[in-house]
Amino acid sequence: MEVVDEQQNLSRLRWQCRRGMLELDEFFESFLNTRYASLDDEDRQTFERVLRLQDQTLLEYLLGQKSPDDKEIANVIQQIRNSTRPVT
Repeated sequence: MEVVDEQQNLSRLRWQCRRGMLELDEFFESFLNTRYASLDDEDRQTFERVLRLQDQTLLEYLLGQKSPDDKEIANVIQQIRNSTRPVT
């Protein structure tokens, strides 16, 4: 039952990560595929808080144009940034 719940949660998160902005979609897809599974419960809850942020704010954070004041959000943003390979 727990595996099913985890799969449903991941499907729900994937849906929430679809932002309609290519850059955000790429950041979130990479993060879900490479790092999300290794997060502890606290970071998973923080990631859900990150998903509630406005797209423009997210983009500024993920591109390093601005930094979040909230240290927990800043930590998860950095993990998302680290999960994405730079485009060359």
